[in-house]
Amino acid sequence: MNETLKRGISGAVYIALLLTSIQFSTESFIILFGVFLIIATYEFCNLVQLNKIFPILFVSLFYTTISLISFYKIETENYINSIQNKNITLTIDINLVNTILLITTLIVSVKCIFFLFDDRVQSISTPSKYLYLLGYILLPFIFIVKISFGIKDYNPKIIIGLFILIWTNDTFAYLVGKSIGKHKLLERISPKKTIEGFIGGVVFAIFTGYLISKLYIKASPSFSEKSILIWTTIALIVGVFGTIGDLIESKFKRIAGIKDSGKIMPGHGGILDRLDSVIFVAPIVYLFYQILNYVS
Repeated sequence: MNETLKRGISGAVYIALLLTSIQFSTESFIILFGVFLIIATYEFCNLVQLNKIFPILFVSLFYTTISLISFYKIETENYINSIQNKNITLTIDINLVNTILLITTLIVSVKCIFFLFDDRVQSISTPSKYLYLLGYILLPFIFIVKISFGIKDYNPKIIIGLFILIWTNDTFAYLVGKSIGKHKLLERISPKKTIEGFIGGVVFAIFTGYLISKLYIKASPSFSEKSILIWTTIALIVGVFGTIGDLIESKFKRIAGIKDSGKIMPGHGGILDRLDSVIFVAPIVYLFYQILNYVS
């Protein structure tokens, strides 16, 4: 089969599966990203040469537990209380859990950035491998799910809008870079990325954020200006940190000496290759939402 056709078909299947699960229900969305998490964990273990059994069991249990606690809080509390023989009411402090998880993720994200720019790092220690597994793989997947709930209830438009921004940034960074790119962004890690492409991706992502706020989100008149500011800011976050996330995964692959993280998507590589930007962006977007909520 022609490589371009193969790439087009696998990309279309991926997008259709993603959009269908997001739109269908909260449960289908959580389950799909749970599956993506398991595959990404498998691929990451291959990249850094970790035994796969314990990491896969750990991320599966952790993701399931946090999902139950976060999104089915009342049902979880009632179930646990019903099986207890004591007159004790369980109270789960979701905000405290979220804060601990977010701080942990941001600390590991900073470590990832140092890892990216430190030329001396050509191997990864075992403790660092597990730290990256936690803060670079597992927790970002949890925050991908969390930001889909915005401030209150599940809103598929939020996560779809985020993916549209990711795809826009990637597409126009490639097109602009290929057309007029002359100055390399970080040649030793990703030779094809250019500064011109990076700027082009950010500019088009910001414009797309404006269109999303006006045409897709369709906020009420009293919130329209705030919605534009919110989505253009998210677009800026996506443009900058999405590119960093892409480069970080490229650094992992360069150390491992491989081109793609996996082969599950013909012509595209693995799940990590498709989600490397969004997993680095998600915790920062979640932090942005929390700041908005606090200020409001």
